[in-house]
Amino acid sequence: MTGSSAALSGASLSAEGVEADFCHDGDEAYEYLLQDIYDVCCLDRMLPHTDGLTLLRKARAAGVQTPVLMLTALSRIGDRVDGLDAGADDYLAKPFDMRELLARLRALARRPAPFSSHTTVRTGTLTLDLTQLTLQGPTGIVGLSRKECDLLETLMRHPGQLMGRSVLLGRVWGMDAPVEEGSLDSYIHFVRRRLKTVGAKETVSTVRGAGYRLEASSC
Repeated sequence: MTGSSAALSGASLSAEGVEADFCHDGDEAYEYLLQDIYDVCCLDRMLPHTDGLTLLRKARAAGVQTPVLMLTALSRIGDRVDGLDAGADDYLAKPFDMRELLARLRALARRPAPFSSHTTVRTGTLTLDLTQLTLQGPTGIVGLSRKECDLLETLMRHPGQLMGRSVLLGRVWGMDAPVEEGSLDSYIHFVRRRLKTVGAKETVSTVRGAGYRLEASSC
């Protein structure tokens, strides 16, 4: 849930047995969506920092497939078309009845997940096989653990982009998993060893206190 309307409906969602995370600006919402762990997202069009349309376009371009219900006070046909073209699955104009909001959320959650035939991720000199849990580079191929694969997948899908620690922890271990911060650093160390083993030209750089980035080596 994003935006001011999210805070107003939190109690109603809880009463209906809906578990929700809340964020209050577009930048925070984008980090949440990148984790790709939600059944559905309610997205306010008017958000601070990054507006809902821009956020949604970025998320879809990054491969996020979470169903999105866009909420907005703008109800003209052109506004609805803009929202749907940006990647929204449904559109609800304010003011709305909470019963309709809940019904639309249930409808989106019932939709089958989109089928993807892509079992490999390719970035630069690297090929990651998500089914076989292997990483291939210029000089060889190496097996991975499930967490190593999930971590590499997240980094490889966003090359050159800073991935925050919270995003990586949520993507690999889950939002509410009881995991120590140091576990992420340990797995980054493992991933760096795998990259070296296959002769990759890519490296994982550290942005102290913020997160990690996969980027081409300067060597």
